[in-house]
Amino acid sequence: MNLGELAPRNLRRQLREQGVLLPCGPFVVRIRTCSEGIADGLHRLYRDFPLIPEGDFVDFEVEVRAPGLLRSVVRPQVGFYCEGRAPFKPLPRHQAFPMLEWGLNWVISTHAHDHLVLHAAVLERGGRALLLSADPGSGKSTLCAGLVHSGWRLLSDELALVELATGRVRPVARPISLKNESIEVVRALGGDVELGTVCPDTTKGAVAHMRPPVDSVVRRHEPALPAWLVFPRFVRGGQLDLQSVGKAQAFMEMVRHAFNYGFLGGSAFDALAGLLDRTTIMRASYGDLGQIVPAIDRLTAADGR
Repeated sequence: MNLGELAPRNLRRQLREQGVLLPCGPFVVRIRTCSEGIADGLHRLYRDFPLIPEGDFVDFEVEVRAPGLLRSVVRPQVGFYCEGRAPFKPLPRHQAFPMLEWGLNWVISTHAHDHLVLHAAVLERGGRALLLSADPGSGKSTLCAGLVHSGWRLLSDELALVELATGRVRPVARPISLKNESIEVVRALGGDVELGTVCPDTTKGAVAHMRPPVDSVVRRHEPALPAWLVFPRFVRGGQLDLQSVGKAQAFMEMVRHAFNYGFLGGSAFDALAGLLDRTTIMRASYGDLGQIVPAIDRLTAADGR
């Protein structure tokens, strides 16, 4: 049974009472909340995800709720809790759904230590993976959404989980997080793009999420071997510029984008070196999706490996 098959009122009741069990990358997470915003967001953006039956192993118990009785009434807030502890400060109640998404990212990035965890979007075509890694504000998620719309399979918007033994990337197919102007850029793609409610006034500005395609959810168990690594950078009014990047420079940059490189030590070095050895590495500067998406399609089509 998929989450979308639950009637909204039944989903809200289940979230309040026993919670719902959902796949979250390599983990199973139980989510509890009284937030109608989260219930609505899950019903819209996670409707194609299977509900894991009760009795299956649960890796993490998470909850989004008011941090106290006072904060449920006066200047209402919500907190994210994992196994009863709160890793973040509370946020205004209207930011409950983004807080859940940020919290799930935290759960994965701080616990998936049988993988090298990189801050990167990952997409797949023809069995090979493209990684997009960049600093916040570089347009990574907007480009990820544009590539998904053009036929790439979404593995992840935020986290690349690189298997230490095989070098393959494990999927974490969840909604794509979009901010500020990128929300309308992606909405304008039309077609089967579906966005959730826009949440204003977060620390990142306005935030909305794009529903992952059904195929990406159905194939959430299929890893892919990296073939390309691109460092994208959106420049307003800019022209397309693609440049090769040396492996030593790319290594240092990816160490900066790794969540658990220091924790894993030599295993992380070997995994990252192996990833770079098998990938074509580029830096891409561009002014709009109409420039960069066809350029990436040409780059990956021309690479016969």
